[in-house]
This record gives sequence, structure tokens and C-alpha cells, in this order.
Amino acid sequence: MSANGGTRAIVAALLANIGIAVTKFIAFLLTGSSSMLAESIHSVADSGNQGLLLLGGRRAKREATPQHPFGYGRERYIYAFIVSIVLFSLGGLFALYEAYHKAQHPEPITSWQWVPVVVLVIAIGLEGFSFRTAIKESNEIRGNQTWLRFIRRAKAPELPVVLLEDFGALIGLVFALFGVGMTLITGNGMWDAAGTAMIGVLLVIIAITLAIETKSLLLGEGAEQHDLAKIERAVTSGPEVERIIHMKTLYLGPEELMVAAKIAVSPCDTAEDLARGINTVEARIRSEVPIARVIYLEPDIYSAAADRAGTGAASHTAVPEPESGADEVAGRPGS
Repeated sequence: MSANGGTRAIVAALLANIGIAVTKFIAFLLTGSSSMLAESIHSVADSGNQGLLLLGGRRAKREATPQHPFGYGRERYIYAFIVSIVLFSLGGLFALYEAYHKAQHPEPITSWQWVPVVVLVIAIGLEGFSFRTAIKESNEIRGNQTWLRFIRRAKAPELPVVLLEDFGALIGLVFALFGVGMTLITGNGMWDAAGTAMIGVLLVIIAITLAIETKSLLLGEGAEQHDLAKIERAVTSGPEVERIIHMKTLYLGPEELMVAAKIAVSPCDTAEDLARGINTVEARIRSEVPIARVIYLEPDIYSAAADRAGTGAASHTAVPEPESGADEVAGRPGS
């Protein structure tokens, strides 16, 4: 995984969540607080999620094969999508179930009353450190984007996942502290159930957000507008190409962009001149956008009439459609 994949942020979150999960679970065993149990499961889910992100980053490095000629870069998106499912089911739905169960049988916290408060305060500090690491890592590539746009448009899925997980964990800890605190103050276990329900709703919302954004990456996203402008400028800035007839781009992984374009080339004498010109254009594209590693350029002759018709090529260069009917017998064209 590249540095932009946020490895440091993932590792920091993993270590923090493992420690927090253990302490929360001990606090649950001592107090019986459903908020503590929900937070324990939340931290276990988060730890598993960070493990999945690290695994996805490692598997994405595999070399291309004949069966997967474009490599495995998009496998990082698959693991990020699995993370959203785990967060939804193991985190959110479990917390909602536990809140319902606690509401049916509310009980005050009568033993080790100070334990959950201490654990939650320590956990807030650890999660804050993890969140700070994720923010620092994200700021290195976020530029002047807002946080919302960064989460929605980032091509490397790990940092948005860790950011949302850590943010959700911090808010969830505040909800748990509220539920436990009010239960200790009032002696009414319904507050504990309410805190647990708030945690569940929060996790479900975050999981759905992650699933929507990761689904877009899985379906395939094209280059951002600023990269498209660079590619167009690289293609048309030399004498080799008169104009771009049409162009499509696709992220094969967070750090690998495919560019496919039909280009109107300038007249040339030999196929060697044409090939040399295309190679020059490809070099300019890679210089402007280094992640454009897979480039397919199809030379053609531009025709305004064909462009208006939507064919994108001059009529005399297009392959004619085969005649149908009686002119073709047994697969042979008619005379």
C-alpha cells in the first residue's frame, strides 16, 4: 500500500482499538452495562476492519495475470466495502439489538460504578490520538478540499474509512458516557439503553455512508476534472494530434488510471511516423498525470459530419457494416 493509502493511520487505529476493546469488555463484565458491551463490540468490529484494510492493501499489490490483466488494484475497494458491511451488521445492528434487550430489562449499575467512566475517558483519549493521526495523514493529500468532498472523492478508500470510523468511535464514546453517566446519576437503566441505541443508529448511518461511497469506486470512477484537463492539454499540445474525438478514463486502482481516447492525428507519411507521434503523446500524458499508467490511443481522421452523427470518425475510415440477407450465404459475402 502506498503512503497515500494511510498505512500509519490504519495501524494507529488498529492498536488503539485492540486496547480499547479489551478494557471496554472488562468494564462490561464488571458492571453489566449494555453501553459498554455495545462499545466493546464496536471496537472489535473496528479492529477487524483495520485488519481488512491492511489485507486489501497487501493483496492489491499482486502482479497482473492473464485472467486479471489490469491487476488487483481495485481489490482495495472490495475490502473497504466489506468494512462497511461489518460495521453495519456487527457494530450497528448488534448495538440496536442490545439496546432493545436492555430496554426490556433495564437495570442500574450497582457494582464497580467508577470503572465504565474511567474506561470511557481513557478510550476517548486513545481514539482522539488515532483520529489525530488519520487527520494528519489525510491533510497530506487533501489539499484545499473540504472534508466532505475529500471523503466523497478520495480514490484511496482507506483514509476516508479510518476517518469516519474514528469520528464515529469518538461520538459513540460520548454517547456511551452519557448513557452510563445518566444511569449512575438516576439509577435508571433506561439511560444505558438509550446510549446504546444512539451508538447503534450512529454506526448504521456511518456504515451506509461508507457503503454508498465505496460502491461508486467499485462501479468505476473516472479521473477528476483537473486531471482530465491535464490529459487533454498533454494530448493536444503538440503537432501530432489535431484534436480529441472522444476520451474515457477509469481508475483501475487508487494509484492507477486508464486513459482510452480516439484522436484525430495530423497527416504523416509512414506508419512509423504515426507510431512515434503516439508514443510522444503517451509520454506527455504520463508526465502530466503520473498515475495514467495504462493508455490506449486510437488514431483516426476527424470529420465534423461524423462527429455530429455521433460516430466519432470520418466515414471513409470507419469499418462498413456487413450486408445482411440473401447476399450472405453460408457465411460468404455475396458477389
